[in-house]
Amino acid sequence: MSKLFDIFVRSYALSPEKEPEFFSYIGDLYCTDEVQSMRVYPQHSDANRLDHIRAVTYMSYILSKKFSLDAKAASRGALLHDLVYYDWHDPDISHRPHGYRHPAFAATNAKLLYPELSKKEERIILRHMWPLTLLPPSSREGFIVTFSDKYCASAEMRVTKKEKHKKKFKEKLVKINKELGK
Repeated sequence: MSKLFDIFVRSYALSPEKEPEFFSYIGDLYCTDEVQSMRVYPQHSDANRLDHIRAVTYMSYILSKKFSLDAKAASRGALLHDLVYYDWHDPDISHRPHGYRHPAFAATNAKLLYPELSKKEERIILRHMWPLTLLPPSSREGFIVTFSDKYCASAEMRVTKKEKHKKKFKEKLVKINKELGK
């Protein structure tokens, strides 16, 4: 699990110069106003939605490459998996039940942002909340995004709720930034 945590922390230090292949897969979408606007929405504890999306995307990219899968489809599906323009913590009844409904909202928004979205990418978005939603992922890349989403959500909650995890996160981030020359 330590290697997964390292991938999670590294996602907070990403740059196009240090990860050119990763950004070649997602850069056109990542730099849009729509995706960048995700930073205003809280996600899990102190993490904003853009932080969460970036972490899930990077972990999905790394794991897909490790298993010789379609890292581009996994990365693009992961990047768009939570593309919803509201704060799900808000008690507004239209946001309930968020866990069940937001994959369809995100897929609709993803298709509006990127009409060339592939069927695989769309299914990754629509099925990322399994097992909460009924249909499981339909590809190995989809399983990776689903796993990465759950792992990153739990890591975000750990590093913002427990002081020892927050300290470990900050120490690793400092180390990674030094390695990257930041």
